Amino acid sequence: MTFELFVSLRYLLAKRRQTFISLITLISIAGVAVGVTALIVVLAVMNGFQEDLRTRILGITSHIVVGSFNGAISDYRNINAEIEQEPGVVAATPFIYTQVMISSGKSVSGAVLRGIDPQTAFRVINIQDNMIRGSLGDLRPPQPSEGAGDASGAAQPGIILGSELANNLGVRQGEWVTVISPSGRLTPMGQVPKSKLFQVVGIIQAGMYEYDSTLAYINMEIAQQFLGTGDSVTGIEVKVKDIYKARQVADALRSRLKQSFWVRDWMQMNQNLFSALKLEKVVMFIILTLIILVAAFNIVSSLIMLVMEKTRDIAIMKAMGATTASIRKIFVLEGFLIGVSGTILGLLGGFGLCTLLKKYQFVELPRDVYFLSTLPVNMEAADVGLIALSAILISLTATLYPSRKAAKLEPSEALRYE
Repeated sequence: MTFELFVSLRYLLAKRRQTFISLITLISIAGVAVGVTALIVVLAVMNGFQEDLRTRILGITSHIVVGSFNGAISDYRNINAEIEQEPGVVAATPFIYTQVMISSGKSVSGAVLRGIDPQTAFRVINIQDNMIRGSLGDLRPPQPSEGAGDASGAAQPGIILGSELANNLGVRQGEWVTVISPSGRLTPMGQVPKSKLFQVVGIIQAGMYEYDSTLAYINMEIAQQFLGTGDSVTGIEVKVKDIYKARQVADALRSRLKQSFWVRDWMQMNQNLFSALKLEKVVMFIILTLIILVAAFNIVSSLIMLVMEKTRDIAIMKAMGATTASIRKIFVLEGFLIGVSGTILGLLGGFGLCTLLKKYQFVELPRDVYFLSTLPVNMEAADVGLIALSAILISLTATLYPSRKAAKLEPSEALRYE
């Protein structure tokens, strides 16, 4: 143990004539600890929000969407095969997208109708993992025996509804709904909306209210017949190996396909949302760092008062041969020890609170307001390291003025009136 560290520990741990100085030191340690704890918990919650949001979005939507500037894609089978040949692409599947009205006889609700291919859709989007009733395989292709549709027992095409949409319509698995498309057929009386009877074969719960309250899935072939689009689709969904390289794969697909096709990755489709979350995280880090800055002012006050109390000791040490650098180092080390102590306590408090939040989930959120029902927590090593480093650097910065003041003290002036 060096001379400077030995003296710093003695000054920090020894009983003082002025107990007020010890109180300020304890407040400084507590201030650093509270700031570090708050930073860890808030950033962990924001990381959890971002990760959970990304997981839920990518559970329903694909990593990349390919569409045509001309509208529908007619040669989608060849385009689909060409996309799957691109390095980094896991799978691709066509889809049809339109807006409809759904009626159950009890209630009516607007919905987003998606026609999917059950044979390939599960390889691109995690529909089956999010289903709480039924199976993706129940979206059977149209059969010749299927008529115009009544609920008397004749075979009917199936539809999968979001959980909130099913609740709004008041239907359960096995019951019937009527899907009404505004793009109907033209008659002498004007344009008449198309309608078709579907049986609810599954309920899906993505965990996001916006999706669960609007999405409905039917077989792609049935969607083509119902909407009268012929053998064409709205677009092609693509899954990639690495979601963080989706933009590079999208750029490669854009170059590979004709100019009449547009390609968008999941980050572009949700850019505003994730940019807002990132900005909020930075702002919260800056705001909560102010707690540590307040604690740093306490460290300055504590060290200045300690220098005033130990003026005679400093003079004696300098008279006995202690250098100016040694005296400065003593008080820098004391401030450093205060910062490290507060940081360690803050890390323990942050880890403890995050563990409790993750294990017991005692903070509940209203699902109709937020897309989550509980508070998510995800601690990242980089954030914890940055918080600890910031706290220690702020504590060290707070020692510069008091240690410089102590080092400039002249023994003759300090001992003149002793």
